[in-house]
Amino acid sequence: METFARLCSMAPLFLLLGLLPLAFAGHDYGQALSKSILFFEAQRSGYLPSNQRVQWRGHSGLNDGKANGVDLVGGYYDAGDNVKFGLPMAFTITMMSWSIVEYGKQMAGSGELGHAMDAVGDGNTDHYCWQRPEDMTTSRQAYRIDPSNPGSDLAGETAAAMAAASLVFRHGNPSYANELLTHAQQLFEFADKYRGKYDASITVAQKYYRSVSGYADELLWAAAWLYQATNNQYYLNYLGDNW
Repeated sequence: METFARLCSMAPLFLLLGLLPLAFAGHDYGQALSKSILFFEAQRSGYLPSNQRVQWRGHSGLNDGKANGVDLVGGYYDAGDNVKFGLPMAFTITMMSWSIVEYGKQMAGSGELGHAMDAVGDGNTDHYCWQRPEDMTTSRQAYRIDPSNPGSDLAGETAAAMAAASLVFRHGNPSYANELLTHAQQLFEFADKYRGKYDASITVAQKYYRSVSGYADELLWAAAWLYQATNNQYYLNYLGDNW
């Protein structure tokens, strides 16, 4: 149900894409699509690309993960509070990738395909820190899942995101697509082997993105995208055995 609920939240973008070929007097759906994608540019974290269209934004969050010895620079802020939550961010990437796979031609026709492809901390501390991300001075605590602290929903959703993104870049950047697919398969294996809800391991997320329905839907979601990306019968069988 969680995945279905998040799917519904992205429905307006799919509606806009479906309406692009149609002409309605007084409604510019191409502009609506452009502004929808522009929103994600405004939410970018890390080093911004040279073609960044939201000019009032700058580089930010450049030390994310440094305290933990890993590079977590990049991604998207959840809102104006500068938090980067892995679960909704991964789902967003999956849906953006799906939009490109399904409506890439329409996006290209409206001049937004490149922008769409470009699109492809501590909740308690940062959630109450509403400021420009370029001005952040608060600590940037990072959390992780591992075999002892599993998060099948988070790992499964991220596996789905990478598998879907691999389809987007399969022809234009095959080496990158293969890298995404390899990591998607690794994450799925991890998610399936070490089962548990991510918010039981990362309790700070419970106040913002709780795993209410569990992790089964994310595992199936990931398996579906991996089957789409690999045509491997294993993932199709997994869907049938676990539906």
